Amino acid sequence: MKNLYDFKINDINGQDMPLGQFEGKTVLLVNVASKCGLTPQYKGLQALYDEYKDRGLVVVGLPCNQFGGQEPGSEEEIQSFCENKYSVTFPLTSKINVNGDNRHSLYQWLVGDEAKFPGDIKWNFEKFLISSAGDVLHRFEPTVTPGDEAFLKVIQSSL
Repeated sequence: MKNLYDFKINDINGQDMPLGQFEGKTVLLVNVASKCGLTPQYKGLQALYDEYKDRGLVVVGLPCNQFGGQEPGSEEEIQSFCENKYSVTFPLTSKINVNGDNRHSLYQWLVGDEAKFPGDIKWNFEKFLISSAGDVLHRFEPTVTPGDEAFLKVIQSSL
């Protein structure tokens, strides 16, 4: 079975972003959208990244337009929105599909039949915590906020 480091994805600028660059770090993968009721979670995700990046946490936002068309913009528009509205500095990818026939291979690994936590992504801001060894540790519902006490405890214990 693969681990996180076996995957490549494009960053928000369309450049290769091999996930192997995060080897040895704890990674939080979040499918994001700019026009969702949960979009304010960007603020908490950035605060989480700021607080724990020096301890080895990387937050990766993966824009997706599969839920209510809530990420309709171009990569440039998404990046501008994230930087200007929420001062996002954590890595963002190009838009991807997290469900369906065109699901990105990363999400096939995360939620496919052979996954630790199988089942389609329910909505924007679903979160996966990946260990420093590249293995899936936890899956969190979209409504679990970055400031949730239980969520923070899991993050802290994984660092």
